[in-house]
Amino acid sequence: MECALPPVELAAPDIEARCAGNTGIDHVTSFDSGVPGPHVLINALCHGNELCGAIAIDRLLRREIRPLRGRLTLCLANVAAFRRFTPDKPQASRCVIEDFNRLWSEEVLAGPRDSVELRRARALRPVYERADILLDLHSMSNAAEPLVLCGQTGRARALALALGFPRWVVADAGHAAGRRLIDFGAFAQPDAVAGEGGKVALLAECGQHWAAATAEVAFALSLMVLRHAGLIAAEVAAHLMPPLDVQPQPLAQQLVEVTDVVTASGDGFVFAGDFVDRQAMPRAGTVIGYDQGRPVRTPYDECILIMPSRKTVRGQTVVRLGRVVTRRDG
Repeated sequence: MECALPPVELAAPDIEARCAGNTGIDHVTSFDSGVPGPHVLINALCHGNELCGAIAIDRLLRREIRPLRGRLTLCLANVAAFRRFTPDKPQASRCVIEDFNRLWSEEVLAGPRDSVELRRARALRPVYERADILLDLHSMSNAAEPLVLCGQTGRARALALALGFPRWVVADAGHAAGRRLIDFGAFAQPDAVAGEGGKVALLAECGQHWAAATAEVAFALSLMVLRHAGLIAAEVAAHLMPPLDVQPQPLAQQLVEVTDVVTASGDGFVFAGDFVDRQAMPRAGTVIGYDQGRPVRTPYDECILIMPSRKTVRGQTVVRLGRVVTRRDG
């Protein structure tokens, strides 16, 4: 018996009203200040059922946010999937053919495959390649505190911690099923190769897909990144900042390094308990699930379960396992 879906508290924005674009690539809008500075790209709708980023971009456009320096680009990615969104079947519009956020390797982008998502990824590739700072806005199927995924570069980790929000920052290597946008090209170059001022990308999981607070987190993080990069003034960010009551304050930021990714080898993965996101398992060797009948155990004490998924699709990530390496007072 399937669990009831959470209520849909968000309304899908009319992306044709303000977000159709001004760059010659549909649903990509860009503003150049004419003053030297970084190129910040805020991206939404890698998945068509994740409304929060589209709402944040629509809000930035409605408030006529323009960069004081550098360039600001606002991008809606998998528009074809988003157009399929309906509140009565909100989970059905994640993608049309395949996951837009698993396509970002040279082998896939330049390869012979074809799909709606791949055609869109190829069209958007130069948009992403021109950006210096990428904030990719996502949401989660389960109700949980927001988190930021910073990949494996030290510069992305530093940016996530400099923002001071959300409480959880997760450093990981992505998925076996394919490379994410934040791991594409120069965004994932090692720090020693990228050097000072290397390109940086963050993926924000802003909360449960359709919870009202999730859109507020997406908008707040957009403002925080723009303020940090100097594209908007601190007083403008403070004036527009929504109340963030998703976590009590003050709390220490937690940096978690993912050491293991559990990938389903078939469609029969079963969790051994009703585990929740960010749950700490006190003892090494604790059985957390069964993959095709084989027990999956925690590799060390105080192992953190990151975003356990109830989907058991072969080749997909079931849960990430990590340890807290940094706590910093907020």
